[in-house]
Amino acid sequence: VQLQASGGGLVRAGGSLRLSCAASGSTLDYGAIGWFRQAPGKEREGVSCIRSSDGSTYYVRSVKGRFTLSRDNAKNTVYLQMNSLKPEDTAVYYCATNNKGCGYSDWYWIDAYWGQGTLVTVSS
Repeated sequence: VQLQASGGGLVRAGGSLRLSCAASGSTLDYGAIGWFRQAPGKEREGVSCIRSSDGSTYYVRSVKGRFTLSRDNAKNTVYLQMNSLKPEDTAVYYCATNNKGCGYSDWYWIDAYWGQGTLVTVSS
């Protein structure tokens, strides 16, 4: 499986961006697809996850109500709509897919396939 993340950019606080994670080589029908972010000098953080079996979505508390995860099965793509962006959302965002389901512990993602990352910069 190859994942291609895109959609990052520079936006002012309060603005919106939509990230895409397109899969090739396989479908995103198993396990889960997650979005992670890593800000400079900080550890990687799980942001959101969608479970393939039933479409259930999960969000880290800091983005609940602002970010929305969705998928387009026909395009084999997952989207992360980010609204009301804050400077603290600035990070490189990565998507990943696993065959284990949604979870924030390393066990879920240690064997995952990862995209290359896309930079989101939110100015104040």
